[in-house]
Amino acid sequence: MTQSAGELFDLGYQHYQGPREGRMRARKAVFVNGFRTTLGLGRGSMAKVLPILLFAAAMAPAVIIALVASRAEELADVLPDHSNYYQIVSIILILFSAIIAPELLCSDRRNGVISLYLVRPLTATDYVAGRWLAFFSITLLLVYSGQIVLLIGLILSAADPLDYLREHWLDIPRILGAGLVVAAFTATLPLAVAAFTNRRAYAAAFVIGLFIISSAAAGIMTGCEENGSGNGQQRQAGASVAECEPLTGGAAKWLGLLDVGRVPSHVNDMIFGTDSGVHLAKEVAKLPDIVPIGWYLLLTAGPGFALWWRYQRLSA
Repeated sequence: MTQSAGELFDLGYQHYQGPREGRMRARKAVFVNGFRTTLGLGRGSMAKVLPILLFAAAMAPAVIIALVASRAEELADVLPDHSNYYQIVSIILILFSAIIAPELLCSDRRNGVISLYLVRPLTATDYVAGRWLAFFSITLLLVYSGQIVLLIGLILSAADPLDYLREHWLDIPRILGAGLVVAAFTATLPLAVAAFTNRRAYAAAFVIGLFIISSAAAGIMTGCEENGSGNGQQRQAGASVAECEPLTGGAAKWLGLLDVGRVPSHVNDMIFGTDSGVHLAKEVAKLPDIVPIGWYLLLTAGPGFALWWRYQRLSA
């Protein structure tokens, strides 16, 4: 019988001498990973196609408006401007948030890696904040990119760019403020929905359905009928928006708030001090300013709190 020989080596214990970055390093890692996930970086080529298409679709209206303004100066006054840009790309923003946002949360829960995040010096609040800030940053970049292209195009297409800039320089802080309003709302609601399901398709379908159904319901409830006054020729031509009487009467201005997709647009109209020309927006504009602002804060802070509460429960 032979016995296997073994050797024991005393390598000693060596203390870690490298940098200790702690909790802030973990927060940064969650943010960077969320940023890369949103853009499809570090993944297959198919993961990058959808973000690229959505960015291109959001930029296209700004590029088209700028090109038309540069070619036909007489149309500059009738083309959509900065205050109308968010209404034009609202559908793109909804699709972007509904499809991309669930990727940041659903995969981690479905794969059971939340507990691995939390064994590090990282709290559930840190995780949620990192994911939200990553998606908010991408959304803000998407929102601002089109506005910057539109601003540059309008300046360069003006007969005197310096005069145009002097007359419209206040549009810059308005663009920044309205962009924050739109991006915060667009980033928060889809993430809150994604926090309650492990299936990305379910979260995306719910968000898109919510916007479609609420828009249809608000449109029906604030729909108008022709005013009976005026001669036959006027009635045949159709009542103007000013003569349009909502079917729900005075309640129409409240029912217009049901359109979830237009909630940030009402605040956007206040920031720019313009009228979007949409009948529903005209009805909501009859309310005191504090009402649309309060409704926006409720539909932004409410889902944000639900998102935070959900992950507090998961980590408990």
